[in-house]
Amino acid sequence: MGEDSVRPTGADVAGFLAADAAAADTTLVTVDAVLTEALPSASRRLWRGTFWGGTEQTIVGYGDIVQPRPRGGDVEWFLIGLARQKRHVSLYVNAAEGRQYLARTYAAPLATRPGAVKAGAAVLTFTDASALDISVLADLARHAARLQSSA
Repeated sequence: MGEDSVRPTGADVAGFLAADAAAADTTLVTVDAVLTEALPSASRRLWRGTFWGGTEQTIVGYGDIVQPRPRGGDVEWFLIGLARQKRHVSLYVNAAEGRQYLARTYAAPLATRPGAVKAGAAVLTFTDASALDISVLADLARHAARLQSSA
């Protein structure tokens, strides 16, 4: 990744989440609590920088992984990442079973109503925590951790 890429920081995750809740809503705090409980031994760090596509991002990353890149060397990354966007929240899930990212596998069962959760290749998007079945979110996180530990 280049100089302008997203990198881990030493910034305070709890402070970031509290500021986000004060400015927007408690979605990140709610999802963070589920992920933290489901991934008790995973690191939890704030990542900041320019994401591909040129957008500035602040992402709460859970679990440290090294991900191979098709062009270039491996990159330090997170297993699961949580970020607020302008119109939605993104949950990046960098775990796959076979050739299928877990984001696609879990999108439908995770949604509390049809269309409430949308899936990209390795990302789920939703508007707020009420769109999520919290128990399925915990299952997703534990499944990603199991896949990572067996890799």
